Amino acid sequence: MEIKLTTSEIRAILQGYQYTLRLVGSSKDYRRLQSSEYFSTSNDVVLNDAFNILGEVVDAIEQVEQATQQ
Repeated sequence: MEIKLTTSEIRAILQGYQYTLRLVGSSKDYRRLQSSEYFSTSNDVVLNDAFNILGEVVDAIEQVEQATQQ
C-alpha cells in the first residue's frame, strides 16, 4: 500500500517532529540523561542533530517548491 501525502502534509509532519524533538530536548530529565557519562550513541549523534537535520530537510523541500513554481 502506497501512502500518498502532499508536500504540505510532509512539511507539516516533519515540522511537527522537529517541534516534538525541541520539547524533549528542552526537558530537564532529557538534559540530565544526555549529560550523563553513561549516555552514548553509536555514532555520537544527539537529539539536537536530529532536530537540525529535520530543519535542513524542510528547507530543502521549500527550496524545491520555490524553484518549481517559477
